Amino acid sequence: MSDSDDDVPTLSAHTLAALQEFLNETSCGPAHSMTPSDQFAVGEVEEDWRMSQFWYSDETATRLAEEVIREAGEGGRIACVSAPSVYQKLKQGVVDGSDRVSAVVLEYDRRFAAYGNDFIFYDYSEPLSLPASVAPQSFDIVLADPPYLSEECLTKVVKTIKYLSKGKVLLCTGAIMESVAKDLLDVKKCDFLPQHNRNLSNEFRCFVNYQSRLLSC
Repeated sequence: MSDSDDDVPTLSAHTLAALQEFLNETSCGPAHSMTPSDQFAVGEVEEDWRMSQFWYSDETATRLAEEVIREAGEGGRIACVSAPSVYQKLKQGVVDGSDRVSAVVLEYDRRFAAYGNDFIFYDYSEPLSLPASVAPQSFDIVLADPPYLSEECLTKVVKTIKYLSKGKVLLCTGAIMESVAKDLLDVKKCDFLPQHNRNLSNEFRCFVNYQSRLLSC
């Protein structure tokens, strides 16, 4: 074996620079490298079918975010009940007016606790089991997407909606729940058709109890 350095492989200055850049990027990790838009990207938290999670398409999340911003008004408060993809779209800072409202997400999935004080743990089977800090009728609009297409689930989620909302409700659920939704919330079906990232076997619709642009699209 030679003691000479002549046999030791060397890297060019260009290769060394590229390697250093790669090491810098990988050492930062997601917490340092993600922009706010990345952190709140729809799909950043993966769907879990065991919790009946199906995220909206980016276009639908944007449209619904625009709707609740418009209806909440300047300085308005928005509650997203089992609708994390709309909450995420609101927080990305890409929808006009999102900086003029505040939003919280009520979710059973504790992975969303990463969003700090905006996260409120929510179990629809205990519809009024909410933190004391959540005052009744304290949200200008409530957007709710019950996790299951059953009368039992919707009835309990409606109790939460009525507790939270000052009046305006945007409900997203299966078309088969229309009659129950009308009975419980006096809502009308919108022409707007929400879409999901994955095709669902059940037709999905939006319902509102106020005059909305979603009613006629």
